[in-house]
Amino acid sequence: MSEYHNPVMLQECIEGLAIKTDGTYVDVTFGGGGHSREIIKHLGEDGRLLAFDQDADAVQNTLNDERFELVEQNFRYLKNYCRLHDAVPVDGILADLGVSSYQFDQPERGFSIRFDAELDMRMNQSAALTAKQVVNTYDEADLHRIFGVYGEIQNAKSLARTIATARLNKPVDTVADLKNVISGLIPRGKENKYLAQVFQALRIEVNQELEALKDFLIQSAEVLVSGGRLVVMSYHSLEDRLVKNFIAKGKFSGELEKDIYGNDNRPLEAVSRGAITATEEEIKLNNRARSAKLRIAVKK
Repeated sequence: MSEYHNPVMLQECIEGLAIKTDGTYVDVTFGGGGHSREIIKHLGEDGRLLAFDQDADAVQNTLNDERFELVEQNFRYLKNYCRLHDAVPVDGILADLGVSSYQFDQPERGFSIRFDAELDMRMNQSAALTAKQVVNTYDEADLHRIFGVYGEIQNAKSLARTIATARLNKPVDTVADLKNVISGLIPRGKENKYLAQVFQALRIEVNQELEALKDFLIQSAEVLVSGGRLVVMSYHSLEDRLVKNFIAKGKFSGELEKDIYGNDNRPLEAVSRGAITATEEEIKLNNRARSAKLRIAVKK
């Protein structure tokens, strides 16, 4: 499991869940099972853990424990599958967003700028849309939007035009093809950062990550018991903004709404003031922890 994914801020996540021994918990990003293994340790014989993962490779890490069930689905279907497994309401939900170390380290998955492979980037390998299709079939305006919004890239318009022009001569099918096509646009000394932003934008589009996160957050508030905990760890500002806004306002943009009596409509209350970040010691051991932000909320 440790080769699959080293869980970030594991202790902080577990403390955030405030686990009751007979409670029902959901780990919506099972991956290597690191968080799930730790949650199970805190459960008694009447406790229960449901885990979600859309990546078929995660099944190899399933826990041999009668209190555990793995749902091979995207967490955007949280409510339906919790109901299907007779697991509503739940006492706590944990989400560790983004791509696992394992997925980054599999060259053929096309997530990493370190390897040459076909542009894939699907978290669910049976899904239809790949990064190769996005790069080769999306019109220039859509590419501009994706790179600007999801990658927060300064020269998104030039980037989109460059790709749209290059693919007229030859399809942009691999990581190497893409790097080669856009090489003239990459700022000197910031190659890795720029490419990471390009890849992030494509990955978010392929997996509809922000839409799935919104669906999940709304449903998490619906399936949690009063006093139940939501613990979410994100790795870039787009995700963290959605989590922060939903906890603070019960929605993703605009102002906090109140009824005629002055009561607000948000279902959750922040437990931690601001985001929790990893210690310097952990960042030295696990570089992925550097960008992690952990937010904890309780159902009102």
